[in-house]
Amino acid sequence: MASEKNTKTSTANNSKGAVFDAVVVGAGFAGMYMVYRLREMGLNVVACEEGDGVGGTWFWNRYPGARCDVESMEYSYEFSEALQQEWNWTERFASQAEILSYANHVADRFDLRPHIRFSTRVESAHFNERSNRWQVTTSAGNKLNARFCIMATGCLSSTNMPSIPGLDDFAGNFYHTGRWPQEGVDFSNRRVGIIGTGSSAIQSIPLVAEQAKSLTVFQRTATYSIPARNEALSASEIAETKANYAQLRADNKKQPAAFGARFKRGGGSALAASPKAVQKDLEARWELGGFGFMAGFNDFLLNEDANALAAEFVRNKIRGIVSDKATAELLCPDQIIGCKRLCFDTNYYDTYNRDDVHLVSVKNKPIERVTPNGLVTNDVEYVFDDLIFATGFDAMTGSLLRMDIRGRDGERLQDKWHAGPRTYLGLNMHGFPNLFTITGPGSPSVLANMVVATQQHVNWICAALKQMQADDKTLIEAEADAEDQWVEYVNTLASHTLYPTCNSWYLGANVPGKPRVFMPHLGFPAYVERCEEIVSAGYRGFAFS
Repeated sequence: MASEKNTKTSTANNSKGAVFDAVVVGAGFAGMYMVYRLREMGLNVVACEEGDGVGGTWFWNRYPGARCDVESMEYSYEFSEALQQEWNWTERFASQAEILSYANHVADRFDLRPHIRFSTRVESAHFNERSNRWQVTTSAGNKLNARFCIMATGCLSSTNMPSIPGLDDFAGNFYHTGRWPQEGVDFSNRRVGIIGTGSSAIQSIPLVAEQAKSLTVFQRTATYSIPARNEALSASEIAETKANYAQLRADNKKQPAAFGARFKRGGGSALAASPKAVQKDLEARWELGGFGFMAGFNDFLLNEDANALAAEFVRNKIRGIVSDKATAELLCPDQIIGCKRLCFDTNYYDTYNRDDVHLVSVKNKPIERVTPNGLVTNDVEYVFDDLIFATGFDAMTGSLLRMDIRGRDGERLQDKWHAGPRTYLGLNMHGFPNLFTITGPGSPSVLANMVVATQQHVNWICAALKQMQADDKTLIEAEADAEDQWVEYVNTLASHTLYPTCNSWYLGANVPGKPRVFMPHLGFPAYVERCEEIVSAGYRGFAFS
């Protein structure tokens, strides 16, 4: 695999475009690490990033209260011991601003910016079968020519904006939490409406309510939320973690979601335990906060009767916090707990005890239209100065499908995935040689610590490229049978759990018209074992040529 680094064609535009060994799409945590590793291998690499800075989802999601739900000292890179030791997180759950600061520190510390083209959106990537190379075009009018095309587009980067008639007629301002203005928004003395009660809404509602003249929340489906119990990290906590980082990282990789080794995990069935023991365990975990809430018994996500115990516990907590009984019942979810990603909050339910905060259910009577003055539902017009759309993302596939990606014989990715995404290991696809998807559908992705998952994928890709170099191979491509078997395997895994039982964004249910397919692979350790097993078997299921 000869590098084209420092050659004239690597920087000059010709009829085929600037020539590189690899084009990376995205400069979030995955894209930055991919650039770092490829450069380390001596390859000539360029990354294209739509934003004007690094950070990916943490660059765009600047809404009030934006915060990670994985503990900060675990939601971080492990490839550099010096980086682990020198960076000091300040809170248990890092804020968006702190995570973005960390991303910028990484970009500067490892001198990654010269390899990144900012404010550059990739519009198309076409595989040329005569040259065995990818032809990439960008919003800046650039043409890039690369042997490898690596999608580091993120799982939660393509915003889902609902199609509501009349939005363009609204006289006020409207915002999406996933594309929040960098300069921030002042809601003082403003009448604000927010649509959605998912994670971004749950984080932002308490802060917007403190500032706004009034806040009206439009809820289609109630969401389970657990207290975050966020707090400042003490110097002793930081020092202890840093002294034992290697062991913590190793222990985390044995966990189902690649984090939470410090959770006190229980065992056995909730149905076999006494009701008093179950309630005691849930109460302790509610006070602790975070993802450990569901870790007390092993059947909470396997058995509906066991799950109902945890669900009713949370509903009773909501009823005990929210003063108005009707509002409390509207906030009580009626679905399985955990089949959608759990949310974590600071004073979310308490916010509904404010006189200037109102909850409107649009479950049975959807929002009809936006007017110049506000919006209408159930023939009632609500008047607002500002509207916030906390309506989430076209998760896992959205950013990929919004590009014009074409493989062999001009096959469009949109056509290949018309009935749902199909990959092998979430890394590669039949018909799209030398194209990799970091944390793509069919891998643990959003059901794992994303920083750990991205590093595992980047390391796998780099090892595959080194193997190609050693064997003097040009192309790597998933075999059709292997891809079919993998898709079936991922869905079979999910079918043994309660995950597919509700309309979550794991299945694409939040996007009208999107195929309902459970996209993530359940279980990080088992996934890594399969990846390693496939490599040991000579990259079984991949064709090299």
